[in-house]
Amino acid sequence: MKLKYTYTLLTLIIVLYFVPANAQNNTKTKKKPVAAKTVKKQPAKTTAKKQTDAKTLGEEAAKVSSKDTAKRGGANGNPQDNGSLSEEIVVTTAYKPVLADAVKIRRNPDLEDKTPFKAPLNYNPLDKRLERNNDIKQLDAMKMPVQPDTLPYNNYIKGGLGNLKTTFAEGYFGNGKDEALQVGGYFKHLAQQGTAYYKQNTNKDQLGVFGKSIGNVNTLTGRIDYTNSGNYFYGYDKTNPPTVLDAAHQYFNTISAEGELAKNYKDVENDFTYALKLSGYAFSNRFKARENNLVLSGFLNQTINQFYTGLSGSLDLSTQKDTLYSYNNSIIRVNPYIKFQGDNYKIDAGLNLVDEFGFNSRFSIFPAAKLEFQVIPKYVRLFVEVKGDVNKSSLRDFAAINPFTEQNLSIKNSVDRLDLSAGLKGTLAPGLSFKADIFRNSVENMPLFVADFIPTVNRFTVIYDNGTARVNGFNGELDLKTSDDFNIFGRVEFKDYQMASEKQAWNLPKFKLTAGTAIRINDKVNITGSLVFRGATYDRITNPLSAAPILPVTIVNINSFADLSGGVEYKATTSISIFVQANNLLNTTNQTWLYYPDYGFNIFGGVGFKF
Repeated sequence: MKLKYTYTLLTLIIVLYFVPANAQNNTKTKKKPVAAKTVKKQPAKTTAKKQTDAKTLGEEAAKVSSKDTAKRGGANGNPQDNGSLSEEIVVTTAYKPVLADAVKIRRNPDLEDKTPFKAPLNYNPLDKRLERNNDIKQLDAMKMPVQPDTLPYNNYIKGGLGNLKTTFAEGYFGNGKDEALQVGGYFKHLAQQGTAYYKQNTNKDQLGVFGKSIGNVNTLTGRIDYTNSGNYFYGYDKTNPPTVLDAAHQYFNTISAEGELAKNYKDVENDFTYALKLSGYAFSNRFKARENNLVLSGFLNQTINQFYTGLSGSLDLSTQKDTLYSYNNSIIRVNPYIKFQGDNYKIDAGLNLVDEFGFNSRFSIFPAAKLEFQVIPKYVRLFVEVKGDVNKSSLRDFAAINPFTEQNLSIKNSVDRLDLSAGLKGTLAPGLSFKADIFRNSVENMPLFVADFIPTVNRFTVIYDNGTARVNGFNGELDLKTSDDFNIFGRVEFKDYQMASEKQAWNLPKFKLTAGTAIRINDKVNITGSLVFRGATYDRITNPLSAAPILPVTIVNINSFADLSGGVEYKATTSISIFVQANNLLNTTNQTWLYYPDYGFNIFGGVGFKF
């Protein structure tokens, strides 16, 4: 029974196996004649990307048997075996092409024309030699700016009045625009009367003429001046006023003249230059003091490439007279020198030979040398100087420093044995220049003003520090000029005195500051200002009534002070201007000399006229 079922099952399996195979083989198309060209079926590539893109086609192909369904003609199925020119193609399913998604360009074209414009370049080379401008060289003469013809003014006068009974006047006169000949004159007047002291009066008057003739080779200049100044001996100690004060009137007269002949400068190689000058004056005061002076000076200079060799000298003749003496105090100076200028330095080497004759005879030799070196080209220069000279005592110079001196002043020449200085100078920025130096001077017989008061007369005399004094110090200068409309400048001085015989450097300040400014607001308004600050000084007072063999000395301190002044000028028209000048704006008691204070606040103004 079981065997029967077994046969039946095998029969069903055979039927089920062969019936589908026969059904597939019977789906044949009719044979059609084809051309001799055979078409080979290319094997399909089975890369991963194509299988992904043609998923449906792969599924259909998987259902087909792996049996080759292409029946080719010819022997053994090869058409080249001289067989039949026919080929049987079996189509198993429809071909569905699959295309990948298109790649889109998501950037629009830029239709704007951004081609940069390039201007044509034209090169014009300069035919000029390159010069080194960091050397120390002689400055070229500056050409005079063109003067406008609309302002043909040759003369100028101004006058004014103010408090303290101030009267002021000055004037200048010229021959006009002439490049070869200049002739003119001037006058000045200033008088004031204070109220703090009896007879606190001062006045100063000046008058002069001048001329200048410029030739093709030489220039001749000359001038004649007259000066008169006066004051009273009004000072006294208000805490201990004298019962009777002799406030005598003092005045000084000076007539001076000078003439000079000089060769005109020419920018030529190995030039020979010279100059000759003759000057003199006659000085006198109310108390019969007289001083006459005549000076003949000049120089000869020869340029040899970078060398400058020359000789300068002077003959200084003086006579000084007073009620107790009559001196001949004259000096001859001869200064041979040689100068050498390199790329970054300049050297001056020479000697100063001084011969004194008259009431005092002495011959001295001093150095006269100077070195300049460019530390920073065009900006900073280092300089060192060594020199010495004889300083002649002069009655006119004493009166200019202190007008309250007495009669028969002592006459003795002082000597600068050795003056040493070193410093820097140059430009820190455009328009900002400076100079700073330290110095050490050795002075023999330094002159000093001291009080020589007696009960009825308060006047000053001159004494000398017997021996050699040492003066150490520092000088500094600063000048800022940003334009023609603004200028500010200042100078500061520090000095330390080491006296030989005196206890103090009488009436000599250790600190002094001077500063000023000039501001042009516009074409019509100009402002000026000045500041003077002087440190404290010392003076001595002796008691002439003492019976002691050595008169007792009292040291008096003179306080420091500051003096601030300013002025304004307004140009009303092209020829008329109005000015105002105010002095001692702080209204301080400026006691330059012991018991002789200057004026307090004072102001004056007036009108100027050009024609």
